[in-house]
Amino acid sequence: MEAGIVGLPNVGKSTTFNALTKAKALAANYPFATIEPNVGIVPIPDPRLNIIQSFVKTQKVIPAALRLVDIAGIVKGASKGEGLGNKFLSHIREVDAILHVVRCFTKAPGGEEIVHVENSVDPIRDIETIETELILADMQTIETAAPKAERAAKGGDKEAIARNSVFKKLMPVLNDAKPARGVIAALTDPEEKRVVKSLGMLSAKPVLYIANVDEDDVHGTGELAMRVRARAKEEGMQVVPVCAKIESELAELTSEEELKEMLAMYDMQEPALNSLARAAYSLLGLQSYYTAGEKEVRAWTVPVGATGPQAAGVIHTDFERGYIRAEIYSVADLQKFHSEKAIKEAGKLRVEGKDYVMQDGDVCHFLFNV
Repeated sequence: MEAGIVGLPNVGKSTTFNALTKAKALAANYPFATIEPNVGIVPIPDPRLNIIQSFVKTQKVIPAALRLVDIAGIVKGASKGEGLGNKFLSHIREVDAILHVVRCFTKAPGGEEIVHVENSVDPIRDIETIETELILADMQTIETAAPKAERAAKGGDKEAIARNSVFKKLMPVLNDAKPARGVIAALTDPEEKRVVKSLGMLSAKPVLYIANVDEDDVHGTGELAMRVRARAKEEGMQVVPVCAKIESELAELTSEEELKEMLAMYDMQEPALNSLARAAYSLLGLQSYYTAGEKEVRAWTVPVGATGPQAAGVIHTDFERGYIRAEIYSVADLQKFHSEKAIKEAGKLRVEGKDYVMQDGDVCHFLFNV
């Protein structure tokens, strides 16, 4: 599972990506600065790991991670090939969720103007520009495939019937300049759901808005950021305000004392990128469980709804194949009883079988036989 960072040129997209992945590359101030997508791995900040480590003495701590793709700036007309648009749209097609960086700052670091591709700052217009390109690309996909699906449906082919039905539900919505995600969320037929998955509709992907704000608006309460919040609320989306300039500086700090000092200067509890990483993780429908021992305390990533055997398979496929049961306790149990032995003696160690649905924050030992 991976998320793609998208945005118009010069909105701070690559600066945000570089800060998230602590990359040192400098973002160029012109359109198409990023042509091939850069890929980075972003650790998910998780205070529960520190809690576990405080009771389970270990050699190392390994957080969960998110795979992030920096996709080159999209421009109006991308769906028709403008600005290497087809290539950029194909990169979006390959990711599972979209992190949309929206420009809510008016000045560049140092106070100089950063040229906007439309020569003015309007976050809602920018959101609509990209959404329109994704919708147009989806319309092209359906218009190309629809005639063949209709012919095959007349012949009684089960998949073609479902495909044709999905196309007829999607096209009126897309023609009305609305994204596909609403229609797709309402589908109940299993065959139609399977068809939709194979289509890779761009406007069906979940979106998280990143409001790239000025230094004096780190909490995103300014007029531009509030407009993005209102738009997101209408769509049922989330917004994370980020000042890419500040986050870049925070990412470079090596001293914990310096980090605390700079955060205090801006009245921040933690870097905004921590909130962003967690929000992106949640957007992808992911959660963490833990293993804890002398060698390592580690967070493992599983989809929400994963069963015990599926979670065990993330560690090794043999664990899933030979799964017998899992011994599980919570981080709260560890805080209360201070050791796994005490948890067991208190009768709080749960034994779960193959049908168990994993909960976020489970601490697990898997028993298996291959």
